Amino acid sequence: MKNIFIIGSKGIPSKYGGFETFVEKLTEYKVSDSIKYHVSCLSEHDNKEYEHNNARCFTVKVPNVGPAKAVIYDLMSLQRVYEYIKENRIENAIVYILACRIGPFMKFYKKRFEQLNVPVYVNPDGHEWKRAKWNWAIRRYWKLSERLMIKNIDLAICDSVAIEEYIKEEYSSYRPKTTFIAYGATVNKPENLNEDKYKQWLKQWDLKGNDYYLIVGRFVAENNYELIIREFMNSKTEKSLVIVTNVEKNKFYNELKDRTKFDTDKRIKFVGTIYEQDLLYQVRKGAFGYFHGHEVGGTNPSLLEAMATTSLNLLLDVNFNREVGQDAALYFNKKVGNLAGLIESADLLSDTEIKINEEKAKRRIQGSYSWELIVNQYENCFLKEKI
Repeated sequence: MKNIFIIGSKGIPSKYGGFETFVEKLTEYKVSDSIKYHVSCLSEHDNKEYEHNNARCFTVKVPNVGPAKAVIYDLMSLQRVYEYIKENRIENAIVYILACRIGPFMKFYKKRFEQLNVPVYVNPDGHEWKRAKWNWAIRRYWKLSERLMIKNIDLAICDSVAIEEYIKEEYSSYRPKTTFIAYGATVNKPENLNEDKYKQWLKQWDLKGNDYYLIVGRFVAENNYELIIREFMNSKTEKSLVIVTNVEKNKFYNELKDRTKFDTDKRIKFVGTIYEQDLLYQVRKGAFGYFHGHEVGGTNPSLLEAMATTSLNLLLDVNFNREVGQDAALYFNKKVGNLAGLIESADLLSDTEIKINEEKAKRRIQGSYSWELIVNQYENCFLKEKI
C-alpha cells in the first residue's frame, strides 16, 4: 500500500479553489486499491480525523496571522505528517506538497523525511512571485521559496509544459527531476440541474442566455481585468459582460472603477461569487463567450472549465493559454483595440462556426484534460518504484 500525504490545499470536501478541487477529484476518481490518501485540511478544529472519498482527512487549526497563514499551515501540516509517519511506522509513503510556500524550511524537513525513507514531491503551481498583489519583500520571499523547494525535493510534478520547462531552465544547476501531469476538467453535464435557478439568476441580473460574455476568476491585476474591461467598453457589442468574482473589501475594484469608469457602462455587471456548482455550470454554458486574461503561469482550472462548457473562448495570447487552447480558442493581445476588434468579430460568427469551435474545445479537454486521464497519470506516478 502506498500512503500519499497531501498538504497545501485547504482540504476536502472542496468548497472552491484549484488545489481543493484537484484533491477532491484525485480522491473521488481513485482507481488503484494500492493507494491510500491522507489529506491535510484547514479547520477551526484541530486534531480531528474523518474519511472523505476513502481518504483519511486530518484537520489543522492555524492562527490568523495574515499573509503568513498559508506558510504556517503548510509547516504545521508537514510536521503533523512527519510525526504520523514516524509514530505509526508507515512504509511506502510519499509527501506531496502543493505550491512552493515553505522553501526556507525544506532542507531541514527533507533530511528528516530521508531518515524515514520518504520522498517529497511538489507541485510548483504558477509564478506566485509575479503576482501584483504582493509587495517586493513578499515577492522576494516567494521566489526564494520556489528555488529552495526545487532544490530540496525529489520530484516536481508540473501541471503545465511551460512551467516544467521553466523549472528545468531556471534551476538547471540543481538538476531537478520533473514530470508533467495536467490539471483536469469535466465535460459531462451535471445531473439534476436546477434550470429554474438559472432562469431566476438571469432575471435578477437582467440578462438573456447566449447574450453575455463571461469572466470567472480571482479579481487580481495579473488576470488583466483592466485590459478586458477597457476593450469591452470600447467595443460596439450589445452583449453584456458578466464578471463572477469576489470584490468585497477589494482595493483593486475601487482603483479600477476610478480608472475605467466601468460603472457608467450598463453592459458591465459584477455579479459576485457563485459557489453552487450546478448554477455556475449553467452560467458558463449560457454564455456567448468566455474571456481568459490570466498570465501568471500554470494550467488554470477556470480555463479548463470554460473550454469544457462555454462555446467560444477568447484567451490572452501567452504560452500557458496557447498550450491549453491550441486551435480551439480565439486569442487577443494587449495592443489597444485588439480585443475590442476580436469581440466585434466574434459577435458576427455564425452558429456553425461557433459549434465547430465548441466541439474542438471539448475534444481538447476529453483528449488531454479529463479527470480520468489525470488521475490515472497520478496513480502511475505514485506507484512507480523509482523516480
